Amino acid sequence: MLRTELLRPLHELLRAQSEKFGPKTAFRDGRRTLDYAGLDARTARLAGHLAALDVRPGDRAVLLLGNRVETIETYYAFARAGAVGVPVNPRSSDAELTYLLQDSGARVVVADPAQAVRLGRVASAVGPLTVLVVADVPGVPGVPGVPGIPAEPLPFDVYDYEELARSEPARPAYDGLGLDDIAWMLYTSGTTGRPKGVLSTTRNCLWSVAASYVPVLDLGSADRVLWPLPLFHSLSHIACVLAVTSVGATATIVDGLSAGDILDLWAEEDFTVMAGVPTLYHHLVREAEARGFGAPAGLRVGLVGGAITTAELRNTVEARFGAPLVDAYGSTETCGSITINWPTGARVEGSCGLPVLGLAVRLVDHRTGREAGPGREGEVWVRGPNVMAGYHNQPEATAEALKDGWYHTGDLARRDEAGYFTVTGRIRELIIRAGENIHPLEVEAVLRTVPGVEDVAVAGRPSEVLGEVPVAYVVPGAGFDPARALAVCREQLTYFKVPEELYEIAEIPKTASGKVARRRLPELPARLRARGIEGERELRRVVW
Repeated sequence: MLRTELLRPLHELLRAQSEKFGPKTAFRDGRRTLDYAGLDARTARLAGHLAALDVRPGDRAVLLLGNRVETIETYYAFARAGAVGVPVNPRSSDAELTYLLQDSGARVVVADPAQAVRLGRVASAVGPLTVLVVADVPGVPGVPGVPGIPAEPLPFDVYDYEELARSEPARPAYDGLGLDDIAWMLYTSGTTGRPKGVLSTTRNCLWSVAASYVPVLDLGSADRVLWPLPLFHSLSHIACVLAVTSVGATATIVDGLSAGDILDLWAEEDFTVMAGVPTLYHHLVREAEARGFGAPAGLRVGLVGGAITTAELRNTVEARFGAPLVDAYGSTETCGSITINWPTGARVEGSCGLPVLGLAVRLVDHRTGREAGPGREGEVWVRGPNVMAGYHNQPEATAEALKDGWYHTGDLARRDEAGYFTVTGRIRELIIRAGENIHPLEVEAVLRTVPGVEDVAVAGRPSEVLGEVPVAYVVPGAGFDPARALAVCREQLTYFKVPEELYEIAEIPKTASGKVARRRLPELPARLRARGIEGERELRRVVW
């Protein structure tokens, strides 16, 4: 069911929730608690002060914070000032941060003291900045006594965030941002190149709230949500920042906690909704098994995103924690889900579900341009109210992605007769070996069944003779046998899909959203453990 009443300007949403829920906790972290009345009042004050600092509608403003209540406030304060909010990964390198500041053209940043110091290092490369510093102790940033901020002046104007949030501004909040005005710019993960700034409107984002996350999760004001995912990411922006506020729920925000820490929280409080990436759920299951930890009281649904979820993981999580695990397929460009599995009803093993209400989704053969029928692989094309407005300052990339009213995702999938989608990979990640297509995800799924494989990623390596060959990178655990791993691949995969080399690696490089950063794999220290000699010989017999 589409919750159309949730589609409204953000300042109206905050005012309505303040009047309805007032002192009820909206968001909390380990430092402070924010109720709905405070969320409305503080964001209005911050927006007014931003206007006084010459932040105008359409200006870009960067959010450079970890998982904390002030991150939520800043999302809304930027919108109420009419600025385009740009959440940035606080763990980005100085070079990455410099690029994002230059590309966005932002001149206002909200940051914690450590990030403010980093901004001082890159300021000369990005031009004038105004920085609002979120400190954990009272005081004026830039003077002795405030932890993390040097006494010497920073090379930009610095303001105390908390002082602005508490004091009445000389000018009121802009509060003129309409549903179809650009509200946010979230950057892509950059798995296939430089990150691109995705421009989205309030309507784009709230459509995913109203058509997907609220009705599918049956999210309501009685829910208590545990949110460990990074708040700068698209899924968090939609399913936590916006969805929780829209229905008047309560969210506990945590940052960098281990699986054990999360189980400790579950033991102390009854959360009804949990979110995580597949890796976190893997660790939660293992930790729970080691502790003999049963199903958490009150938990009624889990949300998983950021990467493909295997049927094995979903079944294991549901069996251990006694609640359905909802997985979805989406992108930053679609402001959330394209397809989603509902917690009740029919399930197709390995599928990412049915299209979200109100979206048109096609599968098109990227080589021929023809519609891909049931069971055939094609590129996912999407049309609907949640599709981005375009890429920031990249008209050519926008034109390539948005053609004839459809967003071309670059993702490959199959659809069965009942309409359920299964993502098979990305066009750019296809390994083409002597003319044969190999999907890394398919090879990884087989390797994950091998005892001792803690984690795995597969990528292509150039070959003068074959074009490309698949190479596997394995994080080994107890009892890992590389020869056995290749033997299992030969048993379950066609010969040309068997990895030509198998490397041991300490950790699989991933983006903050949990996606494998395949292009980084060859750059990392790795130990060669096995070669797929039999597969190579077989391929030579076929090719020559």
